[in-house]
Amino acid sequence: MTAPFDIVEVGDRKTLNDFIRAPGAAQRQDPNWVPPLNLMKREDFSPKHPYFQHAEWQPFVAYRQGKPVGRISAQIDRLYHEYHDPCTGFFGLIEGIDDPTLFQSLTEAAEFWLRDRGMNRVLGPFNLGINQEVGLLVDGFDTPPYFLMGHAQPYYGDRLEALGYRGCQDMLAYLTPPDFELPRLFARQLGKVEREVVIRPLNRSRKAEELAAVRDIFNDAWSENWGFVPFTEAEFEAVGNELMYVVPEEMALIAEHEGRPVAFIVMVPNINEIIADMNGSLLPFGWAKLLWRLKVKFPQTSRVPLMGVRKAYHNLPLGPSLAIALIEKVRKAAYARGVRMVETSWILEDNHGMRKIMEHIGGEISKRYRMYEKQLA
Repeated sequence: MTAPFDIVEVGDRKTLNDFIRAPGAAQRQDPNWVPPLNLMKREDFSPKHPYFQHAEWQPFVAYRQGKPVGRISAQIDRLYHEYHDPCTGFFGLIEGIDDPTLFQSLTEAAEFWLRDRGMNRVLGPFNLGINQEVGLLVDGFDTPPYFLMGHAQPYYGDRLEALGYRGCQDMLAYLTPPDFELPRLFARQLGKVEREVVIRPLNRSRKAEELAAVRDIFNDAWSENWGFVPFTEAEFEAVGNELMYVVPEEMALIAEHEGRPVAFIVMVPNINEIIADMNGSLLPFGWAKLLWRLKVKFPQTSRVPLMGVRKAYHNLPLGPSLAIALIEKVRKAAYARGVRMVETSWILEDNHGMRKIMEHIGGEISKRYRMYEKQLA
C-alpha cells in the first residue's frame, strides 16, 4: 500500500480494538459526533453475531506512525446473493482522516479482498448488512446522528467519488415534532380504521411469538424494496432482545386486522442523547448505567427505525390508514413521555407513499444518506 499508511487486516484483539477506536481520528473534533458504545460494537463484530451465519467479512485498520487513523471493512453476504447479484460484495464502516492516499489505500484493500473471492462489483457502505446501519451521510452534518444512524465528515463522499464510486441509492431521515395535528383527510381515514383495526402493545410475555409475527410483517412489507435481504430468525431475535431493554411498552405497537397481525411500528428512545458524554464506554456498570439514565431522564428525542405494513394492504385504502393509525398512537405515547422530536429513518428517496405521509404530518428532511457502487475490473 502507498506510504505513509500501513493497512493491516484485523486478526486479533489489539487490531480489533484499534478498528473500533479508529473513527476518533477523524471525528473526535466534531461536536456532532457521538462515539458509539464500544460494548455494542464488540457484540456487532463478534463471530457469534447472527449476521455471520450467512456472511463473512474482513476489517482493515490504517495506521500512520503506529496510530489508527482510518478503517474499512469488506463483506460477502450469501443471503444477499440469493436475492440479488451473486457477484456483488460490500464495503462498510469506512472512516479516515482527510487524506486522498488514505482513502485510496483503504478501498484498494477492500476491493482486492472482494475481487480475490470472485466479486466484480462493490456496494456500500453497509455496517454490516442492509438490516443494520447503511449509507454514508452526505447532507445534514450540522446535527448529531440519532441512535443507530451513522455520522461522517463532508469529505468522505468526495474521496469515494474521486476513486470511481458513484451514488446508486439515497435514503432520507425525516424530523417531526410529535405534537402535530392530523390533517383532515388523515383524521377521516383514522376514524374508519379504528372501527376495523386493533392496535395494541407488543405482548412481552409472549416475546418469541410476537417477534416472529413482527419479523414476518417486516420481511413481507419490505420484500420489494431496494437491496432487500430478509431478517433471519436469529437476527431479529437479537434485535428484539436489544430493543426491549430500552423501548417502553407503549412505543412498540402491532396492528391487527380481522384478528391477524398486519402492521407494526417501533419507536426507540434516542440513546445518543444520553451517551454523548460517555466516550463510547458503559463502564463500570454496563447496561445498568444506561438504563438508570433512561429512568432518571427519558430522552426528548426518539427514532422510528422499524415500521411495516403487509404487502397485501399496500394498494388498498386500509394500507396508508394502518400506517397513519400506528403513527398517531405512538406519537401520542412519545409526547406523553416528554419526547419533543422524532426522527423517522431511513426512508428510501423513491418511497413516495411514505414520504407523502411524513410531509403531510409536518416532517422535514433532516439528513441524506447515500449508497455507492463501483465495478471491479
